[in-house]
Amino acid sequence: MNRDRIGVGLIGVGRHGARYVRHLVHDLPMASLRAVCRRHPEQGFQLPGADPVTVYGEAHALIADPSVDVIVAVTPPLYSPEICRLAVQARKPLLIEKPLATTAADARAMMTLVHEAGIPCMTAQTLRFDRTIQHMKRVQSSLGRSLELDAVFQIEIRKTAPDHVAGYGKRGALLEIGVHMLDLVRFLTDEEVQAVRCTMDHIPPIAPERIVSIHLTTTGGTICRIEITRVVGERAGRAVWVGSQGRVEADWMCRRIRVEVSSGEKTADIDISPSLTVLDTLAAFLQAANGGTPMPITAEDGCRAVEIAEACYQSAQLGGALVSVDREA
Repeated sequence: MNRDRIGVGLIGVGRHGARYVRHLVHDLPMASLRAVCRRHPEQGFQLPGADPVTVYGEAHALIADPSVDVIVAVTPPLYSPEICRLAVQARKPLLIEKPLATTAADARAMMTLVHEAGIPCMTAQTLRFDRTIQHMKRVQSSLGRSLELDAVFQIEIRKTAPDHVAGYGKRGALLEIGVHMLDLVRFLTDEEVQAVRCTMDHIPPIAPERIVSIHLTTTGGTICRIEITRVVGERAGRAVWVGSQGRVEADWMCRRIRVEVSSGEKTADIDISPSLTVLDTLAAFLQAANGGTPMPITAEDGCRAVEIAEACYQSAQLGGALVSVDREA
């Protein structure tokens, strides 16, 4: 592509999409927001400091706009397969919010579509850009062989639109927020998840789950325990990762990390500077699209997270039985 300013079309300007808008307008000189797509285009679109943009009510019209070079989709995953198909048809790079899709079948179809067409596609697993998480990744080699990973992710209960649950295929906390943790296992360990056991307070589609307990194992032998909960109160996110030669404890909400290695050396708690994960995600996507380099988080990465989630739902339906994770090559 190699352009001084990249024309961006944004699909979805809700609560999360508004974060993308602010960064595109104020923080990324390489980007020019040319168009947005929203459910009610008659409401228009205005943001202080933003140049006039075209407002569309249909994704296909935005994607076909010749002033739009790349597509950013921040919508419920129910709409992702069609947006992906249209972006591939228009041969435009696509950044798509996690989860990649509501089901493993749809995620695999999207992955295959972009691969066969050779269209750059990035999954916005934004937690990978959190500075505390990145610090954990940097100490990987000091930990030796990965043995155990325990993670807790709690997020507040909030009001949602009447069609919110349908937008996630009638699935809940695991697909909405827990998919971050499923991706984190692969990101930190560089290992694939091979089997899961999972229990939930509610089993979709009867009702979306709010409490999820997962026990999973990787191809490298790492044993992982993950707790996902929607709670009344503040968010919490923490993990303990143990290797054969050390351990790391991290809290990405409080931005603190502690590393211990077998030599006996111990670091004091390290304060991590705040992260702007959406900004960093956007910047990485635009740089890769403009330079023709590989996307840092691929459609395959997004697909793998959804495949693990699918296995978790199957396990929960079976009362927590062990289920193998099906992966498409």
